[in-house]
Amino acid sequence: MHAGPRDVAQIRLDNALALFDEFVHHTVKHPDAATLRGLERRFAERLQIQPSYWSQIKGRSRQIGERLARQFEQLCHKPHGWMDEPHDEFAPARQADDDASHGAPRDDDERFIVGLVLTYYRRHPQRARTRLIDLLGEVLTPPPPAPPAAPSPAAPAAAKEDPSLWQRSQSGVAPLKRRK
Repeated sequence: MHAGPRDVAQIRLDNALALFDEFVHHTVKHPDAATLRGLERRFAERLQIQPSYWSQIKGRSRQIGERLARQFEQLCHKPHGWMDEPHDEFAPARQADDDASHGAPRDDDERFIVGLVLTYYRRHPQRARTRLIDLLGEVLTPPPPAPPAAPSPAAPAAAKEDPSLWQRSQSGVAPLKRRK
């Protein structure tokens, strides 16, 4: 069965994203700051395209044509025609919406972060578990309710009439960080 042009474009995009995932997986084996910087730029260099062109492909504003698909295959050591066939070992990007409800990464940024966390966990499981729970616990647990306080002198006149309104409006504002 021959896939239509739109299907081939989606398959090629899915396969290009799978190649990027493979590249990240191989590059992040020994994570350090230098390795983690510029992965997309380095992947684009490997494919011999401009980083902006790779960004356009990922953003779906450019499609991968016949010539570029063969270039990807050659430079990533895949057999001729690999880019045009769906591969079950990779989660297709078009299923991202279906998988989102199951916790699967939805885009490249999420796949990258999940990959980093898994790499860290697999290398140092106990330390990773402790540090990640501490870090995520701070962010994911709601803060305890603050006791009602008197409105500050800077509070507008309307807030002096209804102090709860002033407190609710302040609750969504984070304090400024000090400059170093």
